[in-house]
Amino acid sequence: MNKTRFRLLVFFMSLSLVGIILVQLYWVNSSIKNNEEQFKFHIQQVLGKVSVRLQENDANKFFRLYNIYKDSTGKAPSREDMLPYYYNYRSNRKGENIIYSDNMSQRDYNLFFDRERDGGYIGNANVSAPIPLSNTTKEDTKKSSRSGDMEVWQRYQFQLYIKDFRDFNPLETRVSKNWLNKVLETELSQNGVNTPFEFGIYKSGLATKLRSGKLKWQEGISFQHPVYTDIDGKSGYRLLITFPQKKTFIFSSILGITSLSLIFTLIIIIAYLSAINQLIKQKQISEIKTDFINNMTHEFKTPIATINLALDAIKNPKIFVDPEKVKRYLQMIRDENKRMHSQVENVLQISKLDKRELDITKDQADVHAIIDDAIEHINLIVEARNGTLTKSLEARRTTALLNDMHFTNVLVNILDNAIKYSPDEPVIEIHTENVKDFILIKVKDNGLGMTKSTQKKIFEKFYREHTGDIHNVKGHGLGLAYVKRVLDDHNAEIYVESEKGKGSTFIIKMHLIN
Repeated sequence: MNKTRFRLLVFFMSLSLVGIILVQLYWVNSSIKNNEEQFKFHIQQVLGKVSVRLQENDANKFFRLYNIYKDSTGKAPSREDMLPYYYNYRSNRKGENIIYSDNMSQRDYNLFFDRERDGGYIGNANVSAPIPLSNTTKEDTKKSSRSGDMEVWQRYQFQLYIKDFRDFNPLETRVSKNWLNKVLETELSQNGVNTPFEFGIYKSGLATKLRSGKLKWQEGISFQHPVYTDIDGKSGYRLLITFPQKKTFIFSSILGITSLSLIFTLIIIIAYLSAINQLIKQKQISEIKTDFINNMTHEFKTPIATINLALDAIKNPKIFVDPEKVKRYLQMIRDENKRMHSQVENVLQISKLDKRELDITKDQADVHAIIDDAIEHINLIVEARNGTLTKSLEARRTTALLNDMHFTNVLVNILDNAIKYSPDEPVIEIHTENVKDFILIKVKDNGLGMTKSTQKKIFEKFYREHTGDIHNVKGHGLGLAYVKRVLDDHNAEIYVESEKGKGSTFIIKMHLIN
């Protein structure tokens, strides 16, 4: 896959993911708005029903008193009978005036007082001034009588009676707070609104005694509705209700489906990131394999060219008759052939290790002896580079269960890297020590060092810090991958400490045999 196609694929995948997330956010936002509107609709319905219940409550109380009056007196009360009247009583003992009030809702109908129907005061001579009664009765009656419809007129009269009943009886005497709270709870529950609320009735913008303790108007969570409307549909009363946990209630109604949506969106995001990661890895692997093929081609070109030159030389009649020269060229062919065989063998061993097909038998062995053997393999190369190799084998316990050949190859690979990546004369130190039931083998060099990102990848197959056609350091990126897999098979650990330009230290940690 070329870079343009890869970028387009990532772009469209990212665009699709962003689109899915935006659709989910839009859906959640729309659901919240719809629930808000439904909530408002239900609250207005509830307040409307409660307003009707309050009207009916007043009407029921009025008609109960109306019927009691009618049964007690034998006649229907007139509107004037509904109105309160007052009388003044002078207490000579206390030297003060006492004013008594009376109306139909307070009256004991076994005892009656005579009073003027349209009069200004009630029967005691000590009353200094008349107390005015309603002066609208005659005019209101006159208006309704003009219609000529007795049923409408009677309804109108009763509405006036109830209005007067309401005006001259305090709100808290007509409605109890517990009753109103219960009515609101019932209506809200029937409309699916099950969340705490505060309520109250206001008159002309002022709070009445009929209110819950924590009632407070707040924009967005408080609602109001007129109650006790008069004949013209006007009212000075407002029923106010507040829902402190409104947002929580609205969100809880879509919490389940929103949670599922969020979970599925997260799964899509994780799958997307995983897919992108796999695509990037596959692209890197493809590039690494290309580099590997280039490197292997380069590694094989030199020995093949050398073999061809040696064969051409042997075919030369002057060389052919010289046994010493023929022997030298044949040895050169054998060495180059061995070198190519070694390269192929490394690749095959890595493949077998990956498939768990490589049989690594382990026996007790002395780690220090294997270190000395590995040093013998690379000592000549170090001397050829004018380098130095020092060892401080301080571990007292050195017996471990390992495969002699493969563990020697592990150490040779690490030492070979230390030589290859040292730009000048290599300086290599080998140190061992015991830590509890383990032996630590440290190989330190003065090479190029490596970055943190490189340290994380050096044990991957085919990985080389120098890629492409750069062959200033020979290799094919399999040496340290082989080291890691062999040590994994030995239940050993390997890690590296390094800084760019300051060399590297490879540390092997192995179990000892007690």
